[in-house]
Amino acid sequence: MSETGRHEDVPEEKLPERETAHEGAVVPAEDPFADPGLPAHEHRIQDIDEKAARRSEHMVALLFLVSMLATIGFIASYVAIPIDKIVYIWPIGHISGLNFALGLTLGVALFCIGAGAVHWARTLMSDVEVADDRHPIEATPEVKAKVLADFAEGAKESQFGRRKLIRNTMFGAMALVPLSGVVLLRDLGPLPGTKLRTTNWKKGVRLVNQSTNLPLRPEDIAVGSLTFAKPEGLEEDSEDFNEKIAKDALMLVRIKPQDIKDKHELSWSHEGIVAYSKICTHVGCPISLYEQQTHHVLCPCHQSTFDLSDGGRVIFGPAGHALPQLHITEKDGFLEAASGFGEPVGPSFWERG
Repeated sequence: MSETGRHEDVPEEKLPERETAHEGAVVPAEDPFADPGLPAHEHRIQDIDEKAARRSEHMVALLFLVSMLATIGFIASYVAIPIDKIVYIWPIGHISGLNFALGLTLGVALFCIGAGAVHWARTLMSDVEVADDRHPIEATPEVKAKVLADFAEGAKESQFGRRKLIRNTMFGAMALVPLSGVVLLRDLGPLPGTKLRTTNWKKGVRLVNQSTNLPLRPEDIAVGSLTFAKPEGLEEDSEDFNEKIAKDALMLVRIKPQDIKDKHELSWSHEGIVAYSKICTHVGCPISLYEQQTHHVLCPCHQSTFDLSDGGRVIFGPAGHALPQLHITEKDGFLEAASGFGEPVGPSFWERG
């Protein structure tokens, strides 16, 4: 088919334009991929009408104020609503009133800050499109000067200094929102006070075998054996048993007195029977592995190893300090505590003396 025949069915107005340089020579039309440039900038109503700009400013400020009120509502809900209060919310159903109030108020606080920032950017900040050429990564003095100039221009165009109502309410909203996280720190639990420093062991409290629930006699503990004990009166069916045994758990071993290296340990023992806290001083795991020949005890969690013949000191692993020893004695044929532990049991804590 001839070229003339191929163009017979194409309307003439859709054919590409041709420019004739001279008779018999055809030149292509203008480049269809040429950069068309940026379209003409269209001003927003806020750019030309100060009343409209004021309305936008008030809307942004209102959103920030709502955020502030919602944050205050979050704190008030946390303090005022009981944790066990159940409410019916349609269509969700019965849910915790405290959780619903906290989620709603915190969600509104964060949403209003975001919505206010977006509305501010779309209606009051400059929306002029600027084309910039690529440049090397390194910052030349000219680039630094341009960045500073652009920053100053951006600050001016944002009207941050001029729109004081927006600026002040935004600062207020941003300052209050973090208080939500501070208030939630209360859920870490009540302040421990001196509870971490004390246990139920004190002078005159008998040692009870944790397996048999019977008071321990010196002859019940053989050389090389490991026995676990608890204070007399602590029953496993009590409501706070787990909380108390986490500090009161005790392990006893009998070592030949001549094998005890630490003089203080020897003075706090009875006929070679030494009593140490069962709670590892690393992260509080219960110690349960005993090497009869070396008198070492091993924590199964992270392999901290303690020498019970040398003051319970750490000889291996991440534990930070020795196991606390309990001063024991004998009265009426039974083992009992002569005093409490000489130092807090378990892992270190920030206010430990």
